[in-house]
Amino acid sequence: MKWIKKALIFRPSGEGGWMKSHAQIPTVLALGDRLRVYFSSRPQPSFSLTTFVDVAIDDPTRILYLHETPILEPGPPGAFDEHGIMPSGVLRNGDEVWLYYGGWSRRASIPYSNWTGLAISDDGGRTFRKAFAGPVLDRTPQEIFSATAAFVLRDAGRWHSWYASGVEWAEIGGRLEEYYVIKYAHSADGLVWNRENRQLLPPEQPRRATHRPTVFHHDGLWHMYFSHRGLEDFRDGTNSYRIGYASSRDMRDWTRDDARAGLPLSETGWDSKMTAYPYIVEAGGRTYLFYCGNGFGGEGFGYAELAPEA
Repeated sequence: MKWIKKALIFRPSGEGGWMKSHAQIPTVLALGDRLRVYFSSRPQPSFSLTTFVDVAIDDPTRILYLHETPILEPGPPGAFDEHGIMPSGVLRNGDEVWLYYGGWSRRASIPYSNWTGLAISDDGGRTFRKAFAGPVLDRTPQEIFSATAAFVLRDAGRWHSWYASGVEWAEIGGRLEEYYVIKYAHSADGLVWNRENRQLLPPEQPRRATHRPTVFHHDGLWHMYFSHRGLEDFRDGTNSYRIGYASSRDMRDWTRDDARAGLPLSETGWDSKMTAYPYIVEAGGRTYLFYCGNGFGGEGFGYAELAPEA
C-alpha cells in the first residue's frame, strides 16, 4: 500500500476561547457527506479537552463546522479523567455512537496515569454522556501503569480493541518517561473486556515505545498502523514519533514491517519532525489516514490518502 500525503487540516489558534494549543489524537466517524474528527486541545499546559470538527468527505481540508465547546467535562478530584480527556476510538452501536477516550490524571510520583473511558451519544455523535464515572479499561493485577489510546472495532459479532499498555516508567535525564507496548482485548458487548496481557509487536529497538494503533481490513489482510518512539530525545528530536506498520490474518498475531508504513517525515512543514497518532477511515470510496505532526499535534493534524492500486 502507498499513501499520498495531502495537507494539514486544522491547527488551533484560540478557537472557542480555550483551544490554545494542540489538536491531538484525531479520531474519525463517517457521517453521510462528512467526516467528524474528534480531537483534543489544550486550554492550558498539561490539561486536555475534546471537541470535534466536521470536514467534507471528498476533501477533508474543507472544514464544514467546528464545535467550539468541549463535548465532555473532566472528572472530579480523584477521578481517572480529572486532568484530561483525549479521544481514541469511535463507532456506531445501533442508534448510538460510542466514543472510547483516554482519561488521565496527574500523579505525585509519576507525571500521569492513563486509562480508557467510554462516552455515549444519542444524537449522531454531537453530544455525549459518560457511560460510567470510571474506566472500562482499568488497572488489573497484570497491567498497573496504563491502558489507553484504545482503537475499537466490531467484526463477526465480536468487539476487538488494540491499545497502549504502559509497562515501565524509566528515568531518562532526570525525568520519568513511560514505555508503552500495544496489546489486544476482546469483548462480547464493548463494556467488559478480556485482556490477554500479551505484547503484540516486537520492539524495533530496545525500549522503543508503541502507541495509538489503528486497524483496518484490505485485500484479505488486517493492517495495523501505529506510533512508535524512543524514550530519549523524542520531543521533536531524533527519536520522536514515527508511524509504523504490521499485518495479520487473524487480528491476534502480527508481523511488523515498519518499512511498509509509507508515511515518512516531510522535508519541511508541520510534519517534518514527527508523525503520530494515526487513524484510518474508509468513506466515500476512499481510504484516509489522519495523523498528527510536530509536537504531538502542537502543529495540528492532517491526512494522507491511500493511492489507487495499479
